[in-house]
Amino acid sequence: MKTNRKLRFQLFVQNSFFVVLFLVFIFLIGFLSHEYHASRDVTQGSRNTLTEGSVNVLKQMNGPITITAYVTKDESYRKFIHKFVERYQRVKPDIKLEFVNPAEEPKATQDAGVRSEIELVVEFNKRTEHIVPPQAFIEQEMTNLMVRLSRTNQNAIMFLDGHGERSLIGVKNHDIGDFGKHLEKKGFKLANPDLLIAQAVPHNGAMLVIASPQVDVTEIEVKKIKDYLDAGGNLFWLIDDEKNLHGLQPVAEYLGLELTPGMVVDLSAKQYGADAKIAFANQYGVHAITKNFMLRTLFPEARMLTAAGTYDNGWQVSNIVEVAPNGWLETGEINDKVSFDNKKDIPGPINIAVAMERKYGEKGQRVVVVGNGNFLSNTFLGNGGNLDLGLNMVNWLAGDDRLITIQPKPLKDVNVIIPSEGWSNLLAQSVFLGFSRILPVVLVIIGVVIWWRRRKA
Repeated sequence: MKTNRKLRFQLFVQNSFFVVLFLVFIFLIGFLSHEYHASRDVTQGSRNTLTEGSVNVLKQMNGPITITAYVTKDESYRKFIHKFVERYQRVKPDIKLEFVNPAEEPKATQDAGVRSEIELVVEFNKRTEHIVPPQAFIEQEMTNLMVRLSRTNQNAIMFLDGHGERSLIGVKNHDIGDFGKHLEKKGFKLANPDLLIAQAVPHNGAMLVIASPQVDVTEIEVKKIKDYLDAGGNLFWLIDDEKNLHGLQPVAEYLGLELTPGMVVDLSAKQYGADAKIAFANQYGVHAITKNFMLRTLFPEARMLTAAGTYDNGWQVSNIVEVAPNGWLETGEINDKVSFDNKKDIPGPINIAVAMERKYGEKGQRVVVVGNGNFLSNTFLGNGGNLDLGLNMVNWLAGDDRLITIQPKPLKDVNVIIPSEGWSNLLAQSVFLGFSRILPVVLVIIGVVIWWRRRKA
């Protein structure tokens, strides 16, 4: 085809127009990528994004967060820190990351109270917390730090002691010491006032915890507990024996609690390989504690309880946990051949926890009573959503409703372990070298051969 000046001009215009459109397209892509961010984490366990619990915590933190990393100029350290913090910045853009070299700014490092070679200082609402590796780069630990900075109620959680209770600082299987450690990580302080010596239950505490006394509480102590409730104090009460409250019957009457004799039997527990005396729950009442809570919880040897709000006591009562929808409350003796008796037993679902609230002066008063203490014990705390439910109850009692959330879960580590010796090691090395060295070379050779043949054709 012959070309002339007119054809060359038309080709020039077409090519120029294409180049302009291409540059505009590139500019638009750059502009959209700068203004709008979209990402998808395809790693197992979503390693590059935050869990739902962490996202909820960040969304509730109103105000900027400053993270100052005190670390040397080692680019590998700084790059790793930046990559970790970037996961939080994608959710909360006003998180600011700064780097300080302790060797170049020793006075600033000393004034900040930094003592480790690598240390992160997180500031929010004029409050600061320090965290060091490896905890500094674990999502659960960093999110727990954020929760502590967010917490508005700094009053101590008080727990009754001296009557064989499940201790918040105990290490035995039936104790709730592991739960106490989680509370401390969330920014709570623990205290156990001696009510035989103290004039009254301290009113500056966040709540009083009564965890299944095994011996009778004295009348003097019971009176002080009632006075504490009468003055607007919050209460978290775990009951394991509905027939014997060990001296706390006046407190139950004050709250309007009704305890039905018997233990919950849940035959569906057998499909999980558990005993029928372990009741499972996945049905929850409408309440701030259980809002959007969809985790399965388990309650060994649970008891039925209800409460009635009246005009006299002013309580607004909510049933929050129902267990054993296909089970029942066994009022007789429990053995291997237990069966439902429609004349004596109560069919499921069985309510085992109530949340109570009423106005008291300028502040509200809150009470949570659970017909089971085992679910928070060191033995069963890690099962299902037991820990999450317990933390939600405590956060609600402390008045930190916005911190009621599903807790961040640890991500699974996926490691490839190569055997150190034998045929297994040789096979593993062969697979590794084959995919990382030989296969790329083979693909390059094949590509060159195909290109050469097409050129000769």
